Amino acid sequence: MKYDFTTIIDRKGKDASAYDSVGKIKWGMEPEQPKEGFDFIPMWVADMNFPTCPAITQRIIKRAEHPLFGYYNYSDEYYQSIIDWRKQDGFHEGLSREHIGYENGVHGFLSSAVQVLTKPGDHILLHSPVYVGFKEDVEGLGRHSVYSPLVRDENGVWRMDYADMDRKIKDFNIKTVIFCSPHNPSGRVWTRPELEKAMKVFQDNDVTVLSDEIWADLVFKGHKHTPTQCVNQWAREHVAAAYAPSKTFNLAGLVGSYHIIYNDKLRKAITRHGAKTHYNEMNVLSMHALVGAYSEEGHEWLAELLQVLEDNARWACEYIGKNVEGVSCAMSEGTYMLFLDCSGYCKKSGRTIGEVIKAGWNVGVGWQDGRLFEGPCHIRLNLASPKTRLEEAFRRIKEYVFI
Repeated sequence: MKYDFTTIIDRKGKDASAYDSVGKIKWGMEPEQPKEGFDFIPMWVADMNFPTCPAITQRIIKRAEHPLFGYYNYSDEYYQSIIDWRKQDGFHEGLSREHIGYENGVHGFLSSAVQVLTKPGDHILLHSPVYVGFKEDVEGLGRHSVYSPLVRDENGVWRMDYADMDRKIKDFNIKTVIFCSPHNPSGRVWTRPELEKAMKVFQDNDVTVLSDEIWADLVFKGHKHTPTQCVNQWAREHVAAAYAPSKTFNLAGLVGSYHIIYNDKLRKAITRHGAKTHYNEMNVLSMHALVGAYSEEGHEWLAELLQVLEDNARWACEYIGKNVEGVSCAMSEGTYMLFLDCSGYCKKSGRTIGEVIKAGWNVGVGWQDGRLFEGPCHIRLNLASPKTRLEEAFRRIKEYVFI
């Protein structure tokens, strides 16, 4: 490969939450420090342990060589880079600058949108397992989460339960839905027919959809991301979507999300709220990072990254199937997360999921408690590390945890 996905980079002391928060309290979900004799392998925070695309760092360095960092304008190149990148798969017909707006993170977007579309005490529909941040976005604003569980079919594939979605929307008088596509933490890449069915439920109940599509670029072979807004004309007018280069190119520390909203009234309401808070201004280096990411070299780098991530996911699922009895997982179709169901093992062994998680932490396996994601006996793992690190982590899992 042209790019480096094998070097183990020491991130300790380099402002990395995945390392420097271990054993401390930042979010309240940090792994504990491993016992003596074991180094820590980060598999919790959803960032990657790979160096980002060189085009990004080169772009930042070039801008940093200019010694002034005063007030600035969003460049035409910034908007055109987003338009070209998002239209590469044949979707987002008619996308223009006016439909795009900067967001200070997907959580900032959701916070603004939830406050615009709902009032305290309202209920919002989400799927479970759920990304833990969505829960905080909803409940931290005094709204209430209502979960429609995803169900694994006879082949182990996570599916939406459309009847349950419809019933809960009606029972709780829900007018806003937070949707995740591709889905974190299950790794599902929804097909167009699945999205059409979901949009039919939402349309019949006159709800507005907030769609987190931050994982849109991380889709494996044989699968295709269909933007929620591009399913039909109704979705185009009733879905507000959030994107970012952060998951794709490992740029979370730079902060630089953006929304695409086609409906004029909805877009103005959300952007007006964000503007009034005075929080929603981009960092100039973040702008240049996005332009570097959404470049020709960015395409080339991403193609290699996807090969690495898919190989890691396939290897991990096969290893679990062969070596860990009572634990199951569905092969991810995208993202770099894996959601382990440990219910069979816990039932057979008599151990609780908390004990299993703690056993992993003891030997430096920095995985994440799936109960935070509404998985009752589950663990979430980040697979975006060099293969040698994964192999070592799974060796420890086999020898020290699932025994």
